[in-house]
Formats: sequence, structure tokens, C-alpha cells
Amino acid sequence: MKELLSIAFALFAGLMMTRLINKLRLPDVTAYLVAGLLIGPCFLGRLGIPGIGFSSYEELNALGAISDIALGFIAFSIGNEFRLNDLRHTGKKAIIIGVVQALAAALLVDLALIGFHLLRPDVLSMPAAITLGAIATATAPAATLMVVRQYKAKGELTGLLLPIVALDDAVGLVVFAVSFGVARAQQSGAMDLISVLVNPLIEIVASLGLGALAGFVLTRLETLFHSNTNRLAMTIAFVFLTVALAMLKIPIGPVTLGFSSLLVCMMLGTVFCNLCPLSDELMGKADRWTAPLLVLFFVLSGAELELEVFSQLAVVLVGVVYILFRSAGKYVGARASAKAVRCSKRVVDYLGVTLLPQAGVALGMCVVAQQLGGQDGTIVRNIVLFSVLVYELFGPLATKWALTKAGDIKPMPAEVANRRADKLAAAKKKER
Repeated sequence: MKELLSIAFALFAGLMMTRLINKLRLPDVTAYLVAGLLIGPCFLGRLGIPGIGFSSYEELNALGAISDIALGFIAFSIGNEFRLNDLRHTGKKAIIIGVVQALAAALLVDLALIGFHLLRPDVLSMPAAITLGAIATATAPAATLMVVRQYKAKGELTGLLLPIVALDDAVGLVVFAVSFGVARAQQSGAMDLISVLVNPLIEIVASLGLGALAGFVLTRLETLFHSNTNRLAMTIAFVFLTVALAMLKIPIGPVTLGFSSLLVCMMLGTVFCNLCPLSDELMGKADRWTAPLLVLFFVLSGAELELEVFSQLAVVLVGVVYILFRSAGKYVGARASAKAVRCSKRVVDYLGVTLLPQAGVALGMCVVAQQLGGQDGTIVRNIVLFSVLVYELFGPLATKWALTKAGDIKPMPAEVANRRADKLAAAKKKER
């Protein structure tokens, strides 16, 4: 009962916060994150009232399955951006930009933090610096997708942005796996080829293979039903199934067969949208079905942010360096590569800004990075939490600004605004 009350309260808090945030012309995702922060252990949760907020991070961890499922649906939706017909126009550009900006962010953060390590080795170790550089590659697909959906963004920038975000996470997973292997090897004093190269490669190939197989099976099963309701139920069931399968870890001799939930679900969506003739309609219905789930995901993400990180001056200082150099890497890498592949001036100027948000994938990498142990694991976790707090509160706003400046977000036509106002007035009059 307590868990259900907490979930209901989280949804209510997130939705009500949008009424306040919208007056400031901020995206809904920012409202959800702020609502989560307010009802989390740092604020309202301190009261300890059952069902009213979250009193501990253990309570939030118990609802981790919700975040896993939400990220699965987000990745599934992003897979829809890899339709072969569309990729013929943007595929090459998206791949080049996605790889370059991710590597640029990792390189700049690595250089900055290695320099910080040389100055203050007592604060930041070399393994921690290398690990943070790899985590810098990740972007937050959820926040970006929410802003695009809310404002119905459409145009050249949006068409490039969504596949780039998807590729960004794929590149990020590879870079992180290799860098973390190097960091662990340096920490232990022994280079391990299996952990550095073999396991990451197996994870990527296995994830794409599992997602492709699931997408093919889903497409075949959809033909057994004539009702769109049943087809939608089957689609949702398969996303749940792939998320569950992606959690498997299968040791095979010296290697471990693991999967990335994001890559599996993204490949599921990619194969499904290219093979199933009804995918457009079913994807749209799935997006509407998952709307409350995504609200809950962002509220819970906001609740997990720990303000205690601000009490540690060293963490704040390293965090500021991390944020500044990651932002520079994303912007400069995106700008230079977009210019190289001859994108329009609007894309060149504003694409980098839309790639700043960071959350789910980075936090997932952070969990793995805890294996560094001791001070290294703690400082990596705190710096990532600090950056996520900053990026998630201000990143969606930056994305909205960039999409607006690029012309992909259009102002609401006066007739639409008037029609909505008339409907609201009529509803209030009827209530009286």
C-alpha cells in the first residue's frame, strides 16, 4: 500500500508542478525533476510520512524496475528514428557527428581531469579521471525525447538529433567499457585484455543480436492479431520481455555474456519499425500509453539527486571542471563535425546545445564505476550525481532554446491557443 501511495503522490506532484513551471516557459521534464527533488529524501521525505514523498534512497531503489522499464520504452521509441528510408538522407551525417562529438567530450574531459590529477592526486586519482572521461560521452535520450514530443519539434535539427542521441549512447557504452577496463587494470597493476576489449565487444554484438531477434519475432507475432488493442498489448509485452532478458549475465569461461538494455530495446524498435507495416500506428499508441510511466521516471530521477554533494568542495570543483569541459567537447565536436558534413548553419550553430543533457545512461555507468571501490568509486559517483543535477535541471531548457532558435519548435498558432482557451472556458462554465 505504501509503495502505491508513493507512486500516486509522485505522479500527482510531477503533474501539478508543470502548472507552475509552464508559467516560467520551462519544459515539462524540468517540472518533473524539480517535483522529484522536492518530494525526495532531501526535502519532503525528511518528514517521514508514509506515502508522502520518499524518506530514503532505499525506497527509491525498490522502485528501480520502473526506471528500467521506462528507459526500455525510451530506447524502443528512439529505434523508430532508424527507419531505412529516413537514414538514406541523414544516416551518414548522424554517424559521423554522433561519433565525433562523443569522442571530443571524452577527450577534453580526460585531458582536463588528468591535469587536475597531476595537480591534486590526493583528490582525484588517475583511474577515476579516466572513468569520468568515458562517462562524459553519454547523453540523456529521455530528456531530449520528452522536449521534442512536448513541443512537437520537427525539422532538420530534430531529424538529426534523435539518431545522434541513440548513436551517442552506443558509442558511449563502447568507450566506457574500454576506458573502465583500462582504469581497473591500472588500479590493479595488470592489464586484462578480456575486460578491456573482449567483454565490451561481446556485449555490443550480443545486445544488437538479441534486439534484432526480438524485433523479428514481434513482427511475426503481430500478424496473428486483427485488433490494434491486442497488437499494442503484444508490443508492450515485448518491451518488458527484452528489458528483462537484457538483465541476464551469463558467464562463459573467462568471458561474461552481458547485454545493454538500451541497445537491445533500441534494436528491437529499429527492426520492428522497418519490418512491420503497422509500426507507425503502434509506435504512436505505445508512446501515449507510456506517458504516465515517463512522468514517474523523471520524478523518481529527481528524487534520487543528492544535494549533499554540494557540501564537499573538492567534489564541486571537480564537478565544475567536468561540466565545463564536457559541454565544450559536446558543442565543439558537434559544431566541427556538422560543418564538415555540410549541415545547414542552424544545425551547425545549435546542435551541440541539444546534446548537453545527461542522466540515465551516465547513472548506469556510474553504478558500474562503483567497482573501483574506496575513494575512487565514491568521488566518481558524487561527481556524476552533481553533473546530473545541473544538466537535468538546465539541459532540457537549453534543448528547447536551441530547437526554437533552429526553427524546429514553432510558436503555437493564435487560433489553436484561442480554441484551447474557449474549450477551457466552456468546461468551467459547464461546472457551474
